[in-house]
Amino acid sequence: MGQNSSGLNRQGGPPGDRKSDGDKKEKKYEPAAPPARVGRKQRKQKGPDAAARIPIVTPLTKCKLRLLKLERIKDYLLMEEEFVANQERLKPQEEKSEEDRSKVDDIRGSPMSVGNLEELIDENHAIVSSSVGPEYYVSILSFVDKDQLEPGCAILMHNKVLSVVGLLQDDVDPMVSVMKVEKAPLESYADIGGLDPQIQEIKEAVELPLTHPELYEDIGIRPPKGVILYGEPGTGKTLLAKAVANSTSATFLRVVGSELIQKYLGDGPKLVRELFRVADDLSPSIVFIDEIDAVGTKRYDAHSGGEREIQRTMLELLNQLDGFDSRGDVKVILATNKIESLDPALLRPGRIDRKIEFPLPDIKTRRRIFTIHTSKMTLSDDVNLEEFVMTKDEFSGADIKAICTEAGLLALRERRMKVTHVDFKKAKEKVMFKKKEGVPEGLYM
Repeated sequence: MGQNSSGLNRQGGPPGDRKSDGDKKEKKYEPAAPPARVGRKQRKQKGPDAAARIPIVTPLTKCKLRLLKLERIKDYLLMEEEFVANQERLKPQEEKSEEDRSKVDDIRGSPMSVGNLEELIDENHAIVSSSVGPEYYVSILSFVDKDQLEPGCAILMHNKVLSVVGLLQDDVDPMVSVMKVEKAPLESYADIGGLDPQIQEIKEAVELPLTHPELYEDIGIRPPKGVILYGEPGTGKTLLAKAVANSTSATFLRVVGSELIQKYLGDGPKLVRELFRVADDLSPSIVFIDEIDAVGTKRYDAHSGGEREIQRTMLELLNQLDGFDSRGDVKVILATNKIESLDPALLRPGRIDRKIEFPLPDIKTRRRIFTIHTSKMTLSDDVNLEEFVMTKDEFSGADIKAICTEAGLLALRERRMKVTHVDFKKAKEKVMFKKKEGVPEGLYM
């Protein structure tokens, strides 16, 4: 009783200690920790800005990590200072090179004129000329390769001050390079109806000297320098030249007579010289000049500068055909349908040794030409080509080809797959009507 009344429990502690022990054993509720971030996850930065950005330093040991952070900032500033110093040191040199580069670009970027180098005065000066003006004393820019400069070469000049800014490595006239036939024509000797004597003559005069020159040496004669093909229009002169280009392996240069007529004085003769120089470089070669009557007409007292320039071009052509320089393996083929208008000096032996006439086709030749042009056509059974072969109308090879083409077009217009005899008759009437300049026969007496 006395112990209970003393207010002590059995364990010997005060009465309030039992309640506090129960509180220690029970777990106290604590709310969850707030999230470290709110919103979407931030993406890592990439690129030069992320690489150059100074990372955020959160030191645990404040003094030491703060020192490391400041040392890194110092290293970054030292690198930046060194970079800026290098840029300042290289800036004048870059500005100078950029200025020089801009000057060269201005010179080369502006339109340049083509001229000829007449004479070298010293390393930095020369006398040049162009086709449109007199000679000039000009300077040679420093970036031009002076070892390749020689009198007579083609150069590039500044548009305004005419200084020499470049050298044309290939001094071949662009018009001459275009004249070269790269791809052989598809026409062959088998596509030519008749003309057997003409084919034999041109083979003897052009092909045989290039393929077997020893035959002419054994017999003791010089092969012909060139031939001229003349005759009515449409008789096969150009077609035979195409067949020659197809059958031979020599370089073939095709020129039209009107191409030799140039605007400025001296350009026409210069083009003729360039043509034969390129033909000599690419020998064995064949030069085919079609419509030679454009420049080879008879000489007369010219009253205009253009006519005199045409005559000068013809004189240069005469010199190239038979001058001091030997032509070697260069053969010339001329073609015209007005041989009576050509200058006698152009047709004399020594320049043009063979004259090959192309007459209108006879009955045998007509039959051969009709067979060639109708070989790939689908003809009906009623077609009688002998009626057109035996006609009295004067047909050329081009007229026969036009008749066959027109007959095929008439059948195509009526949605037929075969060409009938009526189509050929209509085609013949249409072609002959156009050939006679649209005037019906017998309208005017």
